[in-house]
Amino acid sequence: MKKNIILIGFMGIGKGTTARAFSQKHGTYIIDTDDLIESKENREVKKIFAKKGEAYFREQEQVTADWIEKCIRGTFISCGGGFYKVNNLKKLGTVVLLDASFEWIHDRLKSAKNSESKLAKRPLFSQEKEAKKLYNEREKAYRSVADVIVNVEDKSLDDVISEIAKKCKV
Repeated sequence: MKKNIILIGFMGIGKGTTARAFSQKHGTYIIDTDDLIESKENREVKKIFAKKGEAYFREQEQVTADWIEKCIRGTFISCGGGFYKVNNLKKLGTVVLLDASFEWIHDRLKSAKNSESKLAKRPLFSQEKEAKKLYNEREKAYRSVADVIVNVEDKSLDDVISEIAKKCKV
């Protein structure tokens, strides 16, 4: 894989799970933009938001995107839900949107074996109306920046990663 694959989508859709499965099947390196920012800042995303605010976090996403553009090739990159807003997204690689309805994502999180920790990591889902509003705001924006759209509803993880590999010519 010469070009990066940039995985975007709403929080809780399974970007990290998909990246790990893709890596295992195709032997690619994976990185997660939120993990990179947490490492750089030495604190969790929710603590960065609480301490320094959303604007600061978005600045750190741009710094991360700039680093990826300069330094990273042939990598599967899982992005935080708002990362699609960076100004050089298209320069980072092939942008793949994991797509599903809000209800499907919410049910996925609620029915997961470790649902308590998955929901705790995404406190916005405790305010379902706010989460749905954010989903609705982002849905069109995600589609407008995506090179490839993969609907994940009612598909196995293997089917999803096979579709990504095929559409990205891996």
